[in-house]
Amino acid sequence: AGLIVFWAGAMNLFEVAHFVPEKPMYEQGLILLPHLATLGWGVGPGGEVLDTFPYFVSGVLHLISSAVLGFGGVYHALLGPETLEESFPFFGYVWKDRNKMTTILGIHLILLGVGAFLLVLKALYFGGVYDTWAPGGGD
Repeated sequence: AGLIVFWAGAMNLFEVAHFVPEKPMYEQGLILLPHLATLGWGVGPGGEVLDTFPYFVSGVLHLISSAVLGFGGVYHALLGPETLEESFPFFGYVWKDRNKMTTILGIHLILLGVGAFLLVLKALYFGGVYDTWAPGGGD
């Protein structure tokens, strides 16, 4: 997960550094900035990118979170306990325990649902979602 988040942050910053506002994004071969633009960040009423600072912040936050994940991995590999059952029984599990596996799956599904709900809140109340097909970008 840390490597994927690192790639997203590094590629995001690379695209921000090479972004030319006068050219369309598809001509520049951008793959991440168009998706961030669909969220309405830094986009004006006509669909034109006016501000790349939100994209920069997104890239930096991804790099910081990848560093946290990396340090967590190093900690657990070198200093953390061998098994979590003794220290933190909630996080310890045995693969044959069906109830624990369904609990882990359920927690992940709930977190995905919370993330989807946050996206709905953003679309409804906090800036909307940019629609390229709507007149004026959906404003």
